[in-house]
Amino acid sequence: MAPAGANNQQKGTGEAVGETWQLVRDYAKQETIDPLKSIGRFLAWGLVGAVLVILGTIFGVLAILRVLQQETGDHLTGSWDFVPYLVALVFAVLVVVLCIRSITKPNRTAEQA
Repeated sequence: MAPAGANNQQKGTGEAVGETWQLVRDYAKQETIDPLKSIGRFLAWGLVGAVLVILGTIFGVLAILRVLQQETGDHLTGSWDFVPYLVALVFAVLVVVLCIRSITKPNRTAEQA
């Protein structure tokens, strides 16, 4: 027969191990799963925004191209027929440069921090 104190010590150790396991599991969940959920929402909105910017740029380039081709009449024909394509290309490059600049632009300066 084991002394009564040994049973309490084993129960205390078992409870301590169980509580430690629960604490480690909750901490791991808090530090991994919860941030992944919030980053998933961030990425979803970013993806939606990127698709909308791409569609807007494509439609803008097509609109500029068609307007210049239709509304300039005979002025941009013959040896000048490349001009509407060049203007549309410049617009597309401008949009890409502005997007890259807004991505790499720091949100805060050292004075604000």
